[in-house]
Amino acid sequence: MITVVERVLPARLGTGFRWLLASSWLTNLGDGVAAAAGPLLIATLTRDPLMISLSALVSWAPPLMFSLYAGVLSDRYNRRRIVLVANAARAVVLAALVALMVTGTVTVATALIALTLRSVAEVFADNATATLTPMMVSNDDLLIANARLGTGFITLNQLAGPPIGAALFGLGLTWPFASQLLLVLAGIVLVTRITLPPHGRQADDPTPDTVRELIAGFTWTIRHAAVRTLALTILIFNFTFGAAWSVLVLYTQEQLGLGAIGFGLMTTIGGIGGLIGTGLYGTITRRMSLGALMRIGLIIETLTHLGLALTHSPWVAGGIFLAFGAHAFIWGTTSVTIRQRAVPRELQGRVGSVNTICVYAGLVVGSLIGGVLATRFGVAAPFWFAFAGSAVFVVLLWRQLMFISHDD
Repeated sequence: MITVVERVLPARLGTGFRWLLASSWLTNLGDGVAAAAGPLLIATLTRDPLMISLSALVSWAPPLMFSLYAGVLSDRYNRRRIVLVANAARAVVLAALVALMVTGTVTVATALIALTLRSVAEVFADNATATLTPMMVSNDDLLIANARLGTGFITLNQLAGPPIGAALFGLGLTWPFASQLLLVLAGIVLVTRITLPPHGRQADDPTPDTVRELIAGFTWTIRHAAVRTLALTILIFNFTFGAAWSVLVLYTQEQLGLGAIGFGLMTTIGGIGGLIGTGLYGTITRRMSLGALMRIGLIIETLTHLGLALTHSPWVAGGIFLAFGAHAFIWGTTSVTIRQRAVPRELQGRVGSVNTICVYAGLVVGSLIGGVLATRFGVAAPFWFAFAGSAVFVVLLWRQLMFISHDD
C-alpha cells in the first residue's frame, strides 16, 4: 500500500531532496509573512506615499541589480555554502531589525535599509537554491520535484504567508520579523543535511573572470533554441502581464465594482487555482507533451487578458482568475523543468539568472506602460494591450513553442 508520504514525495527523489523541500517550504512561509509585514511596517512609520512605495521597490530592484552576479557565484563556488551564507546574512539583518524595533530606535531609513539588504541576500539564496534540484534529482523526476517546490510557494508564500504576516503584525511590530528569522534559521539547519556531488571551480581552473563568465551564460542561452525561446517568451509575457496586473487593484474596484477587498479576493482565487493546478499536474503531464502544454498555456494567458478586458462581472472574472492561477502554476513549473533539463550543471546559475532578469525586466517595463495606458484610456486599456501583444507573440512563435521542450 502506497503511503501518503510516498505519493507526495516518492522515495526515488532521495532524502536530500526532502531536506531541500522542507527548507524551501519553511523559507517560503517566512517570505510570505514578510511580504505583508514589510509594507505595513513602513506605513506605520510614515504616511509619505513615496516612502511607502519604496517598500515595494526594494522587493524587485535587487533581482534586477544582482541576479546576474548571483548566477556567476552559483556556478563558480559551492552552491550549498552560498545558500547557507546568504540565508545567514538574511538572519543577521532580520535580527538587527528586530533589535531596533524592540529598543524603539527603528526609523523609516533603517527599516528600508534592512528590507533592502534582506532582499539582496534573498537573491543570492534563491539563485543558488534553484540550482540544487537538478543536482539531486534525475531528469525524469524534475517535473514532480519542481511541482512539489511550486506547491509550497503557492500555499505558503502566496496564500498562507501574507495573512499570517498581517495577523502577526497586528499583535506587535516585531512578531512577523521574528517569525521569519526563526523560519530562516530552521531552513539553514535543514540545508546543512544536504550532500551534493562535487561542483564549482576546481583548484586548477583559471582565475575567475566575471565578465567572461557572464558572457558565457548569455551566449549559451542565445545559442540553445529551446532555452532562448523560453527566455524570450518569459520576457514578452511578463511585459504584457505586468501592463495588465499593474492596475489590477484599480480594475477590481472600478470595472468589477468590488471595493477595497476586490484585489485581495481575486488574488486569493488565483492562488486557489494554483492549488488546483498542482493536483492536476501529474495527470496532465502524463497525457500531454510539454511542447503542447506550453502552447495551450500561452493561449490561456492570452484569452485571460481578453476576458478581463471584456467582463464587468465579478463572477466571470473570478472564474478567469481561477483558470489563470492553474495555468500560472502549470506553465511556471514546466518552464523551470525544461530549462533545468537542458542547461548543463556548470551553467545552471548563470542561465537561471538570465531568466530572472527577463522576468523582472518584463514586469517593470510592462507596469510603466500599464500605468500610462490606464491613465489615458481607462483601467481596461492595459488588458486590451496585453491581449493584443500576447496574441501577436503566440502567432510569431507558434512553431518554435512546439519544440521548446527539446532537452539537450
